[in-house]
Amino acid sequence: MNRICLVEDEHKVAAFIKNGLEENEYLVNVATDGARGIELIDSNNYDLLILDIMLPLVTGIDVCKHVRQTNPHIPILFLSAIGAVEDKVLGLKAGADDYLVKPFHFTELLARIEALLRRQTIDRPEAEILKFADLELDTASKAARRNGKSITLTAKEYALLELFLRNQGKILSRQFIAERVWGIGFDTGTNFIDVYISFLRNKIEKGFDGKLLHTAIGMGYILKQ
Repeated sequence: MNRICLVEDEHKVAAFIKNGLEENEYLVNVATDGARGIELIDSNNYDLLILDIMLPLVTGIDVCKHVRQTNPHIPILFLSAIGAVEDKVLGLKAGADDYLVKPFHFTELLARIEALLRRQTIDRPEAEILKFADLELDTASKAARRNGKSITLTAKEYALLELFLRNQGKILSRQFIAERVWGIGFDTGTNFIDVYISFLRNKIEKGFDGKLLHTAIGMGYILKQ
């Protein structure tokens, strides 16, 4: 499943886009200002970014320029109520790949996203294989294996496993997990995270030798042997 970071300060618009994309099997994290957007982007591996231009703290243009300094290949789509030609040119010159003017039809947004991801796939580098002990995760094919045996994961289980593999030996709090996997609007007062950790444990530990996901009581979870 493709991971998208949406940086949008209008809460209703952000919720509408996030819900629609998740219904189409995308994983979406949301930031409501440019500074938080940069934090999420710098600490995660996304397949595509959706940025509003008029953002609090840091503008979408500056977020785009920041991203392009370290990641010249990730697709970036601007969403903006500003539709003048000069504004579109400014956005594209900042490094965006596409520009969609608000209001828009959600089906058009989906089509733009799919086109950008197809284009990215053509030039995608060799698969990155994340490894821990006898556990492997192919980030290109989204395939997981342990001791050579394939493991079928849901989108959320995949996102969880990738997060732990990129943070081996670190205690990840429930809040950290919630922000990275479910987006910043996720209600951490529920036990959803614990339920999904249980699902993931069952997938990567049942029938195999050795426990990998451990509970750090009162703090969170950690991937270690």
